[in-house]
Amino acid sequence: MARPYQPSLLRLLHGLVALVAAGCWISGLVVYSRFDGRWVRLPFTPPGDWVDVHGSIGVLLVLAAVPFVAYAFGPGRARLARAANAAVLAGLILAVASGLRMDEHAVRAGALQEPAYGMHVGIALLLSLAVLGHLGGVLARGGWPLARSMFSPGIRSGDRPSDWPAQLRRFAGRG
Repeated sequence: MARPYQPSLLRLLHGLVALVAAGCWISGLVVYSRFDGRWVRLPFTPPGDWVDVHGSIGVLLVLAAVPFVAYAFGPGRARLARAANAAVLAGLILAVASGLRMDEHAVRAGALQEPAYGMHVGIALLLSLAVLGHLGGVLARGGWPLARSMFSPGIRSGDRPSDWPAQLRRFAGRG
């Protein structure tokens, strides 16, 4: 059986979004624990202005998500046929959109009844479940070899960064 291979641009964008999203999730959990904590509260919340930290990481997520979403609806759209992939992408888009609607001052003031806050927290929970389903689907389809292929540093001929513009032009039907 051939070793699974993921396109290098997908690996780069996917890895970047996953890393920044993990930062959002962790910082969001600290914000939730400190200002809300209705369902779960961390035993220790580190000092600092975590609302601003979470918002700053969220801005990085927006910057990382734009090219990833473009890739997902472009060259990667065949992968969206898998429900787990589509659910994570939809969750990412909704989490970013609801985060952009947030009023950071409302959270600090304890105005937790704000619709944008409730939506953002709910979407974050659903996104976490979607990510678990996505990981389970990867392991069910291809096991650890498929999962490891997303972290492989190997690049095949024709898949180097210098080849990405031509790949994108071919997908767009201009090359």
